[in-house]
Amino acid sequence: MAENEGGAGEGEEQAGSPKSKLKLIIMIVGALALLGVGGAAYFFFFSHKNDEHHAEAAPAPKPPAFVEVPDLLVNLVGNPGDRVQYLKIKIVLEVKEEKQVETIKPTLPRVTDIFQTYLRELRPSDLNGSAGLFRLKEELTKRVNVALAPNQVNAVLFKEIVVQ
Repeated sequence: MAENEGGAGEGEEQAGSPKSKLKLIIMIVGALALLGVGGAAYFFFFSHKNDEHHAEAAPAPKPPAFVEVPDLLVNLVGNPGDRVQYLKIKIVLEVKEEKQVETIKPTLPRVTDIFQTYLRELRPSDLNGSAGLFRLKEELTKRVNVALAPNQVNAVLFKEIVVQ
């Protein structure tokens, strides 16, 4: 009887052994999942504070510089017999650095000439709406960059546009 009891006990241990291994594997997987969730939470909530300090330490970008172009007054091309219409425009050139302003100022007569010859070919219908002004801005930017090479202008800005 003692052998049977002992034999039955060994059989129970062998039968219980896979269950205990399964429990052990489940506990290990659960612990690893808990560590993974904890690590992810730390990463999302606490690790970005250092990034804010790096962003504050970065130098601020330099503000752009501006070059005033003399006011332009040109007559627009119209149909014969129509009344003559005029365009008065005030333009500012945006450049990256203040150093470029001093190199561009001596060439302003060339820029004025290029702008006037282009503006004299416009019709009043070319300036209709925001799309017309956008096309004008793009065309003037392209022309001034060709004239000022190797210096580059970021944008041509309109201060005032009057069509009479």
